[in-house]
Amino acid sequence: MKKTPLLHAELSGLIARLGHGDMLVIADAGLPIPEGPRRIDLAVTANLPRFIDVIEVILSELQIESAVIAEELPLRNPAVALELRARLGAAPVSMIPHEEFKGLCAKARAIVRTGEFSPYANVILRSGVVF
Repeated sequence: MKKTPLLHAELSGLIARLGHGDMLVIADAGLPIPEGPRRIDLAVTANLPRFIDVIEVILSELQIESAVIAEELPLRNPAVALELRARLGAAPVSMIPHEEFKGLCAKARAIVRTGEFSPYANVILRSGVVF
């Protein structure tokens, strides 16, 4: 059995296959998921699992170099924005309009859908390197 917090086999395998600069989206329950990127649906019911809980576990295994959020997140969902910022540490965070964010999701390797029921709780994580 794995010793790290991430037990979801499909998600763990995806993270192991990401290369430098690849994008992984962690999304709330309402973000439209375009055709193309792999879809990993973790949503069970409203707010299960929560966006922040999924972020925490993913960041335990994924080295990121930067992140992208919708510019609407800090204004419309400040609590989640603050929690996300705290977990991203020193990683640079870019903000773009939500419509542009949705378009960028089509270029991601995968989109992980959470059960989060709060607005704009989405992030694009760009994979970094550990060396």
